[in-house]
Amino acid sequence: MSWAAEEFADLDLGDARRNKRLIKLAQDFARQPMAGIPSACGGWAETQAAYRFFGQDEVDWRDILAPHWNATQTRMAPHPVVLCLQDTTELDFNGQAIFGLGRLSYEAQRGMYLHPTYAVTPDREPLGVLDAWMWARAAKDSAAAAEAPVESQRWIEGFERVAERAAELPQTRLVYVADREGDILELMQRAQALGHPADWLIRSQHNRKLPNGQKLWDTVTRGEPVGTIGFTLHSRRGQPARRVQQAIYARRIELAPGLEASCVVARELQAPPGVKPVEWRLLTNREAIDFESASQLIDWYRARWDIELLFHIVKNACRIEALQLSSVERLERAIALYLVVAWRIARLMRLGRNCPELPAELFFEPDEWKAAHVLLKKKVPKHAPKLNQVIRLIATLGGFLGRKSDGEPGVKTLWLGLQRVADFGIGLRYAREVGAL
Repeated sequence: MSWAAEEFADLDLGDARRNKRLIKLAQDFARQPMAGIPSACGGWAETQAAYRFFGQDEVDWRDILAPHWNATQTRMAPHPVVLCLQDTTELDFNGQAIFGLGRLSYEAQRGMYLHPTYAVTPDREPLGVLDAWMWARAAKDSAAAAEAPVESQRWIEGFERVAERAAELPQTRLVYVADREGDILELMQRAQALGHPADWLIRSQHNRKLPNGQKLWDTVTRGEPVGTIGFTLHSRRGQPARRVQQAIYARRIELAPGLEASCVVARELQAPPGVKPVEWRLLTNREAIDFESASQLIDWYRARWDIELLFHIVKNACRIEALQLSSVERLERAIALYLVVAWRIARLMRLGRNCPELPAELFFEPDEWKAAHVLLKKKVPKHAPKLNQVIRLIATLGGFLGRKSDGEPGVKTLWLGLQRVADFGIGLRYAREVGAL
């Protein structure tokens, strides 16, 4: 059974033919994430069928994601702690004639917003997309804009849905993790009213005035740090990777009348000249007043980067902002499917690092791992090799050099390599069909 058939095993779109079509589209898109719908489908008839599928008003995008949501929860169950990462990203479709798009950060931009909940383990194994919102903003001063819910409400609703999942996973502690946009007092008060069925860990945006009249961040950093941590900050936005050392401050405080929280501040020591020091200020319901508990929370917050990685794959590997569909509703169906594809790419990368000894046949068809060997002119083994071996071969096809200083492959070399493996695999299957092999 293919990975897509397993992931969508309990799919119910009201018609067996629709179910079959979705599973085939998932397989095709995962093999060639950058190809676009026509190229990934491999023929005019298949392309027409794909566009007809996304055009079916009877299919709701939530129905497409529902089996993946359930499979994600199943993967969460064996873990004692699961981080539920939330964030929002803009999808810019400017210049495309798509009905129903709305304004983005700038009035002239046209697009929509995507706000998923992404479940990962503390060691950053992607378990899946657990929830999602998609919406397009109405025009300013319009009646629709006046009636639209406040966008910050989605952060609160996001916690509520995580709390609902927590009730179904009594052996797993869920931790809702959000960046500065989630620093909403109403969210924390709602979590307390529910009895904290899930924990929350939020990057502080507001240096609030506490009930005792003092400022939050000044109060926490007064006195000696509880310890120091060090880590390598990966390169990004034109800045090279560098080593960072931070002093850690932690204190339990009354954040608002009747609401207690822990605040952890990680402040960089001796940042290079001209570089802004890395400083994180975190709020949580968890007890965090010593070095061990505070440093654990920092590690969990750093895992929040994985949702940015998911957005990176969705936009740059799956290229959803280049989709040429005629309406927002059709886009939503396609985006729902591409979210699952993006999760699979991220999962392959992480499992290749964390679980290198897993057999590759659990994740790749024989034609795929064989193609990776043939394209690199390596001897094809009789039995499926280990997962990490195949991941590295595929990434090499995508530009991974494999030097000692390179570490393990990233998602970009992986998705580029998958494209080449998929093309070659299609050739192998065609050769068998015509009797050339």
